[in-house]
Amino acid sequence: MTSATAQTEARAFLEQHPDIESFDLLISDLNGVLRGKRIPRDNLIKAYRNGINLPASLFALDINGNTIEETGLGLATGDGDRVCRPIAGSLKPTPWLREGRQAQLLMTMEETDGQPFFADPRQVLRKVLDGLKAKGLTPVVALELEFYLVDRRRDDLGLAQPPCSPGTGERATQSQLYSINELDEYADFLEEIHQAAVEQDLPLDTALKECAPGQFEINLIHCNDALRAGDSAVLLKRLIKGVALNHGFEATFMAKPYGDEAGSGAHVHISLVDDTGRNIFASDDENPLGTPQLRQAIAGMLELMPASMAIFAPNLNSYRRFQPGLYVPMAPSWGYDNRSVAVRIPSGPNAARRIEHRVAGADANPYLLLATLLASVLHGLDNELNPPEPIEGNAYEQLAPSLTNSWLQALDLFAASDVMAERLGRDFHHVYHANRLAERAEAMRTVSTLEYDWYLRHV
Repeated sequence: MTSATAQTEARAFLEQHPDIESFDLLISDLNGVLRGKRIPRDNLIKAYRNGINLPASLFALDINGNTIEETGLGLATGDGDRVCRPIAGSLKPTPWLREGRQAQLLMTMEETDGQPFFADPRQVLRKVLDGLKAKGLTPVVALELEFYLVDRRRDDLGLAQPPCSPGTGERATQSQLYSINELDEYADFLEEIHQAAVEQDLPLDTALKECAPGQFEINLIHCNDALRAGDSAVLLKRLIKGVALNHGFEATFMAKPYGDEAGSGAHVHISLVDDTGRNIFASDDENPLGTPQLRQAIAGMLELMPASMAIFAPNLNSYRRFQPGLYVPMAPSWGYDNRSVAVRIPSGPNAARRIEHRVAGADANPYLLLATLLASVLHGLDNELNPPEPIEGNAYEQLAPSLTNSWLQALDLFAASDVMAERLGRDFHHVYHANRLAERAEAMRTVSTLEYDWYLRHV
C-alpha cells in the first residue's frame, strides 16, 4: 500500500464516519495481546503518512507487560524505536466502545531500513507464506475459537464462576453441548457480536454452545489470505471481550479457566491451492484420504508437533488443558473424520478436502499458530515425508500420551529444533524462547493457594 493510497483510505474513512473521535492503533505482541497507541481524529492522516513509533521491545514483553531483557530487544540495544505502518483494510469502527465514537487500525512493525521486523508475529507469518508462494501455493485457512463467559463477580473463594443466564437469571451448571436454548438465552450478546463483526468486515461463520457452562465457539469463514485470517482472529478476540463487558460478563480465551471442565481450543482448517486454483489435497479419484501432498503435509505437522507445543500452548495455564477424556489430543496422530486425533481430515466434498489441526489452545497467538502450522506443512512437502497409518476408532485408547504437558520441556524441544528456527527465523526463535522461558521462571516463583492447602501443615 503506497502512502498516497493509504492516505486516501484514511480520508475516505473520516468522511464516512464524522462522529469518530479517536483511533486505537494496534499491534499484536508475542502473547497475542494487542498493544499500541490511541490518537485523536486529527492525527490519523499523519499516522498513515509517517507511521507511528513503538519500541522494538514491545516484542520482549511478557503477559504482565514486563520487558524480558534476555530477548536482546531491551536495554542491550538502547530500547530503540521502530516504525509501525498501517495494514490496508483494517481501519474499522469499534461500535462497542464509547457509543461508537472510536475506531481501530492494525499496524505492523518495520526495521529501520523498511524491511519487516523479524519479531513481529505478523511478519513471522509473512515469512512462512513467502516460502509457500515460492512453490506456487496459497493456503486457505479457517479458525475456530472457543471461549468462556465468566461472571465479573468472583465466587466466595475469589475464583472465576459461570455467568447468570440473561434469559433465566440462573447460573449455568451443565454442559449442554450444541444447546439452542442457551444460544437463545445469550441471543442479545451473540447478535451484538455479529453486528459488530459486520461493521468490521470480520467473516464470521457459525456460533455454537460448547461443552462446559458458559463456554461458546465462534468460527471464521475460510479465507485464501492467511495474513487476513490472522488479523481477523486477533480482532475477533478483542471484539468478543469488548461486547462481553457491555453485557456484564467477561470473556476469556484462557486455555483452562476451570480445572474440572473442558479447556478452550483453537482449531485450524488448512488446504492448499496451486496457481490454477486447484486444491492439491483433493485427489482426482475422490479418495477421502486425499493426495500424496495431503499426506506429506500431515506428516510434517506430526513430525514438528512436539517442537511446536511451545507455540500451541504458550503459558502456564495452557498445559492444564492436556488431560485425558476432554477431546484434547495427547499424542501426534491423524485420521479421517475422527475427533480423537490431533490432525483430522473432515468429511465432506472432495473439492474441500482439508486438514483440521486440533492441538492448540485458544490462548495461542493466531499469527504464530498459523505460521507454525504452515511451516510444518511446508516441511512435509519439501521433504516428501510420509505419515503413519491413520487412526481408526478411539485414539486415546490406542496411543499413550506423548505430547508434553510440561511448559519447560516444550520450551526445550522448541529451542532444540533447527527446523523451527529455520522456518520461523532464527532471531525470532531466540526472542520467543527467551521471552517464554523468563515468564515461566517468574511463574515458578509464585506459590499457589493449593500448595498452602495441601502442604503447609502436612509435610
